[in-house]
Amino acid sequence: MMRSRMTRFWLTIVAGCLSILVVVSSPSRRGDWSATGSVAEAGQARTLALRSIAAAGQNGKPDRAALLQPDSPELNKAAPAESHVRLETTQGVIRLEMKRAWSPHGVDRFYNLVRHGYYDNAAVFRIRAGLWAQFGINGDPKIAQAWRNQTIPDDPRVLSNVRGTVAFAFKDPNGRTTQVFINLRDNSATHDKEPFVPIARVIEGMEIVDALYADYGEQAGGGIRAGKQDPVFAGGNEYLKRNFPKLDYITKATVER
Repeated sequence: MMRSRMTRFWLTIVAGCLSILVVVSSPSRRGDWSATGSVAEAGQARTLALRSIAAAGQNGKPDRAALLQPDSPELNKAAPAESHVRLETTQGVIRLEMKRAWSPHGVDRFYNLVRHGYYDNAAVFRIRAGLWAQFGINGDPKIAQAWRNQTIPDDPRVLSNVRGTVAFAFKDPNGRTTQVFINLRDNSATHDKEPFVPIARVIEGMEIVDALYADYGEQAGGGIRAGKQDPVFAGGNEYLKRNFPKLDYITKATVER
């Protein structure tokens, strides 16, 4: 009797193992699923999730707390040797290519500001039609004021200011902060000798840059050198939207790679 019970016990165990093997090795009714496939898919899903979390941390909502501390190490990291930036605007998408060799200090500054959302919801407040389009004053007055005098050293110019290049605006030597402009034409004859040092170039969406609202010209703040930007720094986007409602905006800026 005891031997019979033991035999049935082991037969049950063996049958269970065989059932598991059949389930693992057999295709599912839904298709080509297997235990091996499910593990691989789970691994891929985890990788995608981690990437999404990382992207959200770097390119989610503007990191206001960090942006209020311009001297923090997090805002002063070295940029990669090459990277791409996506600018989502109220007219469409613009993509930029950046190489650190073109302007190490300038690329580092722009890269870190983009990563932390500084340019999100920033107005393209100064456009000289056919010449340049300028942006870079944060819409939150506290953040804008925190960065207004955070200058970086000059870099030697590598690229010329041809159509589609992006450079920092400045008033004094070693005076670049956060404001940049996109050349709407070849401005090398006037800009190279300043020198305005390009940090990036438009690789997609130049037609979007050309379409940005330009009729306000110098009225919505003007250039740094004109000394009329105080209302923009003090009033932020509220001031701009009230007084210059047709301005276009960078709704989101992200580092793509």
